[in-house]
Amino acid sequence: MHGAHAGAAQRLPWLTTLALTAFVQIGTGFAAHGQPGRADLSPLARVLLLLATAVLLFRHRHPAAVAYTTAGLTLVYLGAGLPYGPVFLAVAVACFAAVVAGHRRAAWEAVGGLWAGHLLLAHWLYRWLPPGDDGARPWGEELVVAVWIVAIAAVSELGRLRAEQWAKERAERARAAERRAAEERLRMARELHDVLAHSISVINVQAGVGLALLDSDPEQARTALTTIKAASKEALGEVRQVLDTLRTAGEAPRAPAPGLDRLPELIEQAASAGLTVDVTTEGVPAKLPPGMDLAAFRIVQEALTNVVRHSGSRHARVLVRHAGATLTLRIDDDGPATGAEAGGSGNGLAGMRERAAALGGTIEAAPRQDGGFRVTAVLSLPPGRDPKARTAPREDQ
Repeated sequence: MHGAHAGAAQRLPWLTTLALTAFVQIGTGFAAHGQPGRADLSPLARVLLLLATAVLLFRHRHPAAVAYTTAGLTLVYLGAGLPYGPVFLAVAVACFAAVVAGHRRAAWEAVGGLWAGHLLLAHWLYRWLPPGDDGARPWGEELVVAVWIVAIAAVSELGRLRAEQWAKERAERARAAERRAAEERLRMARELHDVLAHSISVINVQAGVGLALLDSDPEQARTALTTIKAASKEALGEVRQVLDTLRTAGEAPRAPAPGLDRLPELIEQAASAGLTVDVTTEGVPAKLPPGMDLAAFRIVQEALTNVVRHSGSRHARVLVRHAGATLTLRIDDDGPATGAEAGGSGNGLAGMRERAAALGGTIEAAPRQDGGFRVTAVLSLPPGRDPKARTAPREDQ
């Protein structure tokens, strides 16, 4: 809220102040014709009216001082026996600005002081003030003044509440933008982790093979180096695709995000790292939303990467089961765990769980009783989305 007022304080409200000044000057001129008992609208009256509205130009920068000043000038105007009119409007605007800016006490002191001063002028001091033939004001008029004060108070409080609500909404939008930015950073970090972890694991394995066979089997070492080149090229392409989203906000990716339709490529990469993978598909494949399709692909990719890194088994099995609106992924290896340091960050399982949780799904990862390891992911289509068949059930071995 303070930030909004600080921004407003940099700009003087020229247009509204000029409009209010003209209204008060013209309105008081018309009102003076119906008050023969009051003094004429003299140059002094014009000057006092001008001052009372001119100070409103600074109502955003110095709201409390402007509220006191307009109330004081209005009281001087009334004490001079000048015609009643819309001069009270200047006080109303000043007090409104003060309340909205958070200076409620100053606003009420200004209004209260003006009312008390008006009571003294209208029912006691009028004997010694111009015009000389002016009598005490009817007490009924004080009721009208009281109604005006209540109206000013109500409108000012409503304005204050509305300003606070706007400030709160702006703060909430700012926090929401920060959350979206944080979520986007997390998404990109997770995406980069999954891309790099898999490719670098393949490169790590093939580099070891190449080094071991460099002298004894140069041809096999050449094959390992070829695999390293292909894996690094693909990793660079996927990293570039992820980073392209940073270049222009809202720009569509240059290439479609990977999904389960790219499982054959993933199996080939795993095979180049010495891992044989059998894939079984059950049920009628549904048309998955892009985000869910990407998450499913990355979960399988990360699970196979962990097999390459941490398992002594060179064989893994992937089950993709479509059951209505539910997609189940199960990745098994026969173990045992090698316990070797493979250079991973340790964030693979956490990343898989985050992907599943973002889609309202679950991940279970635990050793099997026979010594292997199993990762099971259960993902669900968004509510109200009907699965649409893409292909007939198949068995891939």
